[in-house]
Amino acid sequence: MIKEKENTDETKSKEKKQAPIIEIKDLHKTFGGDNKVLKGVNLTVNKGEDLVILGRSGSGKSVTIKCIVGLIEPDKGEIKVFGENVLNLDKNELNKMRVRIGFLFQSAALYDSMSVRENLAFTLAAHKRDLSAEEIENEVMEALENVGLQDAVDKMPAELSGGMRKRIGLARTLILKPEIILYDEPTTGLDTITSREISELILDIKHKQKTSSIIITHDMACAKLTADRIMVLKEGVIHAEGTYEELEKDEDEWVRSFFE
Repeated sequence: MIKEKENTDETKSKEKKQAPIIEIKDLHKTFGGDNKVLKGVNLTVNKGEDLVILGRSGSGKSVTIKCIVGLIEPDKGEIKVFGENVLNLDKNELNKMRVRIGFLFQSAALYDSMSVRENLAFTLAAHKRDLSAEEIENEVMEALENVGLQDAVDKMPAELSGGMRKRIGLARTLILKPEIILYDEPTTGLDTITSREISELILDIKHKQKTSSIIITHDMACAKLTADRIMVLKEGVIHAEGTYEELEKDEDEWVRSFFE
């Protein structure tokens, strides 16, 4: 029994020392010559963690996550994902890394001329060319089952509600079985009930798929439900960090204003 306890302690010690799955150091980005959006952002995301980033409009939240997947190139800084410096990767290496990262855009970014089935199948076929038509169909239906929308498989995006479009966008992200998911305002424009459904779905995906996530949101109900940890961006830097409960009681009046 003593040896078993020692092994358990060793395992816990190794887990504590495990490197973050995402690590950003001193990230800077300026647009248009003098619009300094990021002024030295530092953050980490641990494996299996949901990190929520809060901040006023224009504070650099979306810019930060777009830098992670190489959609925006920073002026300065270091971005490590899966232990690799993103800024040192060539095009092929970057594309391989992106397959392991799901990105849910605000708009869900569905192809309007394609049915739900075609939207998901197109994404899968583009990255996994060796799959048969039957295998693609099975993957499509599994992804839709994960978001509770199997019945929408033959619908066109124009026939879907805002909440359904978000779910389909999420299904398209999940079909590649990403290890990391970046959510950009996942509940924006949705009513309170649908917003909660999407938040619960994010939580469900984390537990089922063992994903790590960054969630950009203004929706405090979403933040409260999904966040393991919250970071608050202000004027291009991380201004505060903690759990929802800790930041809700923060001495900084500006930080508390998000929770009122």
